[in-house]
Formats: sequence, C-alpha cells, structure tokens
Amino acid sequence: MIFQLQNLRTLYLNSNNLSGTVKLDTISEAENLQELALSSNKLSLIVETNITHRFSGLGLGSCNLNGFPEFLKGQDGLSELDLSYNNISGQVPEWFMNVSTGNLHHLNLFGNFLTSFAQNPVIFKWEELSVADLGFNVLQGSVPIPPWRIEYYFISNNMLSGGITPLMCNLSSLLMIDLSSNKLTGFLPQCFSDMIAASGVVNLQSNNFIGKIPQLNGDFCNLVMIDPSYNKLQGPLPRSLRKCSNLEFLNVAHNQIRDVFPSWLGSFLSLKILILRYNRFHGLIGEPGGRIVFPTLQIIDLSHNGFSGSLPSKYFEHWTAMKVFDTDPSSYTGDSFSPFMWPYPSGYIGDAFSPFRWPYSIFTTFDYSMSIIAKGIQMNYSKIQEHLTLIDLSSNNFSGAIPGTIGSLKQLKLLNLSNNILSGPLPSFLANLTNLESLDLSQNRLSGEIPQELTQLTSLEVFNVSSNRLTGPIPQSQQFATFENNSYKGNSGLCGTPLSRKCDDPKALPPSSPTSEENQDSGSAMELDWKVVCMGYASGLVIGVVLGNCLITRRRAQRLVKNFGKRKQRRRR
Repeated sequence: MIFQLQNLRTLYLNSNNLSGTVKLDTISEAENLQELALSSNKLSLIVETNITHRFSGLGLGSCNLNGFPEFLKGQDGLSELDLSYNNISGQVPEWFMNVSTGNLHHLNLFGNFLTSFAQNPVIFKWEELSVADLGFNVLQGSVPIPPWRIEYYFISNNMLSGGITPLMCNLSSLLMIDLSSNKLTGFLPQCFSDMIAASGVVNLQSNNFIGKIPQLNGDFCNLVMIDPSYNKLQGPLPRSLRKCSNLEFLNVAHNQIRDVFPSWLGSFLSLKILILRYNRFHGLIGEPGGRIVFPTLQIIDLSHNGFSGSLPSKYFEHWTAMKVFDTDPSSYTGDSFSPFMWPYPSGYIGDAFSPFRWPYSIFTTFDYSMSIIAKGIQMNYSKIQEHLTLIDLSSNNFSGAIPGTIGSLKQLKLLNLSNNILSGPLPSFLANLTNLESLDLSQNRLSGEIPQELTQLTSLEVFNVSSNRLTGPIPQSQQFATFENNSYKGNSGLCGTPLSRKCDDPKALPPSSPTSEENQDSGSAMELDWKVVCMGYASGLVIGVVLGNCLITRRRAQRLVKNFGKRKQRRRR
C-alpha cells in the first residue's frame, strides 16, 4: 500500500484516469506526507471528520466533494488548496475564511456552485495569498477584496454586482485580473488605472461598466492584454495606451466608443489582435504615419462602425504576420501567461515547493478569447490559435475597388468585406489567398464576372457574393461545386449551377449592346418614334401631342412609344 511508505512526503497523482472511492483517513499511515495531489481524476473522496493529519498542500479537485471538508478547520500550515470542479454549493462558511490565514498562497474554488460569502463586503484574511481562482460559480454580492500582494485573481463567470471599490486600487502586485461575465456596474475609478498599468492581463468583458476608460497614470505600462468589451463604455480610446508598447491583445468590441482609427497603435511590435467591432469609430483610415505599422497583427475586426473612404491598402502592405507563416499550429495566444511561466510569487520560493509550482490545480494557462462573425455565423473562441488570421471590415462605408495589396496576405484565413459600397470587378488576385477558408463580399456593388482563378482556393468553405452586380457564368470546379444558391442571390446577371437560370438562356444573360442588324433596325425605329414625339407630330388618334420639354428620360420615352403602339393596334381592330 502506497500510504505505508513511511518516508513519503509528496504524492502527486493529478491529471490521470484514476477512478473509484478513496478514504482520506487511510493516508494517516504515511506520517511524513505533506503534499497530496489527487485533482483531475475520476475519484470519489470520502473525508472523515476526525482527520488530524497536517498538510502543506492539498489537491482535491474533481473528487466529487459535496461540501468543504471540515478537517480543514484544523489546517494552519496549508500553502496550497485546490477544491475546484466539485459539487460544493451554497454559502462559503465563515470558518473557511480563517483556514491557514498566515500561510495560504494558492486557493482554487473554480467550477463549483458557491453562492455567497458569510459577510459583505468580503475582505480575504489570507495575508500571503498570491493566486486565487473563484471563477465559474454563482457568487453574488460585491467583488471580494484580496490582499494587496495578490498576483493572479480570477473571479469570472459569477453574478457579482455593484461597482469597483477603491480598495481594489491597492492591489499593487497584480499581474492578472479577470472580472469578466459578471453584473458589475458603474464607472471605472481613476485610481483603477494604476492597477491596470501595473498588470499584464486585465479582463473586464461582459459587465455593465459605463463612462470612459480611465487614462493611465505614470510613465510605465506592463499591459499585454486588456479586454473591456461588451460594456457601455464611451469616449475615445485613452491615448495613454501609447505607453503599453508590449500590448498583444486589445478588444473594446460592443461599447459606445467614439473615435477615429487608432493608427497610433501601429508602432507596437507585439500587437496581434485588435478588435473594435460595434462601436462608433468613424472617418477615413488614411496613409500610415510610420514606416512599419502593425507588423505582427494577425486579427483585426473593425466591423459595424462608421469608417469610410477607400480600404486601407497601404496598411495591408505592412501586415507581415498575415503573409508569412512562422507559428506553431498547435499553440494558442496567451499560453505564455501561465502561473508556471511567470516569476514565482514573492515569498513563495522554497526547497519544499520549488519542484511543484502549483501542481494542485488543473488551471495552467490564461488564454485569450473572443467572438467574431466568421463563416456566416458567430463563432466564440475560448482559445485563439496562433496561426489564425482574419480581417473583418464589414458593415462600414468603405468605397472604391478592392486593392491589390490585399492579395499579398497569403496566410489570411477569413476575409469579410461585406455590407460596404465597394465597386469595380471581383479581382482575380484573390486567388493568391490560398489559405482562405471564408470570403464574404456580399452587399456591395461589385460588377463583372466571377474569375475562374478563384477555383484555386481549395480551402474555401464559405463564399458569399450575394447582393452585388455580378454577371456571367458561375465557376463549377473545385470548391465552387459545394456552394449553395444563397452565395449568389441578388445578382440578376449570374447564371449556372446552383442557380436555376441556365447560361444558354438569353433571359439569364445581361443585356448586350445593339450590334446586330436587327438591333440596329430596332434602335432606328425607336429613334424615329423619339423624334416624332419630341416634334409633336400627330398620327391616327393622337391629336395635338406637343411636348415642350424634350429632356425626358429614355425609359419614359420607351414607355410612351410602347403605349402609342398599343393604341395603334387597338385602332386597327
């Protein structure tokens, strides 16, 4: 029996496929055992109330616990405690807030059914707490206040309400904070900006914050990721973000921000993801001001704003990350922000713990996430692959032709230029985008034929050119054999499968200019009728037709001549 090993100090069995029932009191035979990690298995743990064994680390995540084990009351030397992914429900008992207050560094209660704390507001008593994860519960009330030395604080996906208390501004050691998907309201206090600037990751997504994003104080900024999307924030983007030269991810989607295109972010050499969707950005995107602009950008979403003018062709020239593939397809953005990778929290390094840097929790990374409209549907990415590249400039007022520079972005996977007023031909250079999986050019004024070269896009899953002015036959080979009728609707001049109009049907072809002898005769007759009407001549039953203004449209003239012909026919009858 493994617990009979008298010199056993650490037993680390996390993340296996162990199953069955385990009685925790059986470990009392291993008198020197200090660290026990059973998280992320399929175990059912039976916890006796008379356990007196003292631990320095406990990983009991995913152990089918229905409540807080009462033997924790006697634990005053715990440094790490993982109770994640259990069935613990209801209020956090008051006694639990006093467990190991002088030693606890890491606490994980993620993925339970906790509803509240015994007191409100909640101020944690754990003086040494550096990592706390209370995400994915049903906690109500205000945001619990961790100690000033907290470095990683995650409390997303709860039902917390109220505003950001100024007490949060004292978290001077914070490296990551995630308050997303709660019911928080009010203004972001100005003092909160100091905490933002000092942090690496700040996630405020999906709350009800109002007012402006506060200007960052001081001359430094450690921000790598900031996401205040899906709130009610107003005003311009704070220009103090210029200080955040290490910024990789900026998402302000679904707010009420009114500003011009933030070209001043173009000098950032690390910015990979820029999402400004559903705001009030407006105006022209002019020529880039610097020599290099957004060289590492791989995702840009400017959709549902008020941008106008030509597409930013000069910017496309500089987006190197969309041209050359040099990332691991299995890696995700944000992987580097793991408690395993960041420096040890202050006061944490010790011989007993250094081989096991928080092994008690299945939480290992902080991944960037986003939602976009891609392939015709809303897609939610809980992780973003490093090699994902996309441009969404849809639902603006961009005009003119599609520039040739976009054809150089050979690693592009998703391109959405729909719902603008783009004109000119559908360019054949789009065939250079051989990795393209979705191409949406619908709701524009593009004309001409669909180039046969586009059949080279063998990765294309979604193709939408509906509601344009395209003409001629639809390509039939490769991926084009899979696209349905909706891809082409609203183009009266298109013909061929999957449309019902056949290309050998004259009604399916666009009107041609009068080149044949027959058409010339018809045109001459029309010209004669036009002259007759304009001169006011009378013929048959038409008496006294005098038009004082001959500058009528050709369409009205054709209708008048047509009616005139009908009257002549009825007269003959």
